[in-house]
Amino acid sequence: MPSPQPAATRRPHPLHALRETLFAIGALLILVGVGFLLHQPLLIPPLAASAALVHGAPGLPISQPRNLVGGQLLSAVIGFATLAVTGSTAWGAAVAAGLALGAMMLTRLPHSPAAATAVIVVLQAPHPVPFLPLLLLATSLLVAIGLLPGRIGGHHVRYPLSW
Repeated sequence: MPSPQPAATRRPHPLHALRETLFAIGALLILVGVGFLLHQPLLIPPLAASAALVHGAPGLPISQPRNLVGGQLLSAVIGFATLAVTGSTAWGAAVAAGLALGAMMLTRLPHSPAAATAVIVVLQAPHPVPFLPLLLLATSLLVAIGLLPGRIGGHHVRYPLSW
């Protein structure tokens, strides 16, 4: 008799997938709306990947609030430090992503989408203020919205598992 499929490889119920999809879309639309009100872009590609982790894999360690917020902020700071040394170059962006990975591992804050934030910082060279406070706001909103599915019911894994 074949062994049961691990939970991570089982196909979710279509209604569960739809529900999480709608929560992820809602979270990203809220980032767009808040960014519109602030006249600042709040939605950047790595945050879309972060939302996918929070809603698609809420039980993973890299999806937890500490990792999401801490990993994103740490990687942005690494990006700014690398930018100061290398300038806005593709070479610097590659180095920043690698350094961000190492820093996240050493601080126990792994969040894979955050490595892309370091790349964006180097390539786009935003000013640290407002970028860092806006990143903190955006990641905090993703965490707050991530709390909703488990509180409303019907969610298989309560988010977060740890802070």
